[in-house]
Amino acid sequence: MLFSSAAFLYSFLPLTIAVYFLMPRRLKNAALLLMSLIFYAWGEPRYVVLMVLSITQGYIFARLIGKSRGTKKAKAYLIISLVLSLGMLGVFKYANFFAESFAAVFGLKIAALNIALPIGISFYTFQLISYVIDVYRADVEPQRDYVAFAAYISMFPQLIAGPIVRYSDIEAELTARAYGADKAAYGARRFILGLGKKVLIANVLAELVNAFKASGEKSTLFYWVYAAAYMLHVYFDFSGYSDMAIGLGSIFGFTFPENFNYPYIAASITEFWRRWHMSLSSWFRDYVYIPLGGSRVKKPRALLNIATVWMLTGLWHGADWNFVMWGIMFAALLIAEKTLLLGFIKKHRAIGHIYTLFFVMLCFIMFDASGVKEGFETIAALFGANAADNTEALYYLRSYAVPLTVAALGATPLPKRIKAKLEATRVGGAIMAIAEPVALAALLCLCTAYLIDGSFNPFLYFRF
Repeated sequence: MLFSSAAFLYSFLPLTIAVYFLMPRRLKNAALLLMSLIFYAWGEPRYVVLMVLSITQGYIFARLIGKSRGTKKAKAYLIISLVLSLGMLGVFKYANFFAESFAAVFGLKIAALNIALPIGISFYTFQLISYVIDVYRADVEPQRDYVAFAAYISMFPQLIAGPIVRYSDIEAELTARAYGADKAAYGARRFILGLGKKVLIANVLAELVNAFKASGEKSTLFYWVYAAAYMLHVYFDFSGYSDMAIGLGSIFGFTFPENFNYPYIAASITEFWRRWHMSLSSWFRDYVYIPLGGSRVKKPRALLNIATVWMLTGLWHGADWNFVMWGIMFAALLIAEKTLLLGFIKKHRAIGHIYTLFFVMLCFIMFDASGVKEGFETIAALFGANAADNTEALYYLRSYAVPLTVAALGATPLPKRIKAKLEATRVGGAIMAIAEPVALAALLCLCTAYLIDGSFNPFLYFRF
């Protein structure tokens, strides 16, 4: 069930809010757990058991680690829990990929495993891993209440697309969280804005991307239009979903971490990844990069650490070689910055901004490709390779000029700054106090009309 669906907006969500707030405080976690399991079962009924088993082993081994800190037993419990978590992720997400790759390398015929990918397994597995590691490091105490812990892992606002919420982020709120009109109003506002980004911008740009893919002969200009449209589409698709998740968390009394901070204004790839999918990049930093030695080791080892982390980041996004190549491309750019470019980029921020947008665009072409070969062929076509000579791109540029312009401006802090300046004046503040709720209501109505009128409602990160 997608957040951007009529079934969620007008059936599941109102029912969940009613059940949750009618429950006494001591039963709110149980209510949230129940509704989260129903939410997950809506799309993946057979994999609810898998998620519950994952939650249970994480709960048990964290308790055992907490009781045996400082002993060899604690390390053994940690290793067992990590093997179980990564083993489940490996079987259900990567078994097909490795079997097919092995068969291709050695020329073997292996029957397809046809193992379906459980929704959200990458997200909840990483939350489990960070939790047991944090307990082992004594950064947090193990949660004794199984219901509270299960509610944390399975919480539907962040279950299928993040952000990756660490236990320490909401540890206190699991037992004593604040509710109020201000927090609920903020949550509703954030949710509606995220819904608008997803439905009215990302979905519309996805139509342009699909039109490009369905086209026969494509001009060089059309390849550039596609590349820009996809780059904006993936941002509004994912950041919109993150906004909705953060908003829902606020409604239920939780404070989730921010996941995006205007990544397309970055002036380096390093800065880009401090602004894009921040909960994932910080997870890899704290649980993979730093344990490998980070940048504190000798330079060759530090560069190898970067390459390792980014190959794993690529694999996390998808079990296919184009995702591995996507990670390798970012690793190469980050290594180039650390060894050659960063000083120049810092002195020439405008050039750094253009460079960052250009190479991020190339990386996302690989991300969207069906394979490595197609990815590089599409990149080559940006520079005229095998491109046709027709005017189809001009038609789509005219047709999608408004959503492309809105997306380009909306990907910057400009709208936020304009709003802040208006609110800073007495007249502007009075106008905004009336106009904002009216605009949000209108935005919700527009999104609803779009969802009812059409069935085109893709979501990229749903498969991760």
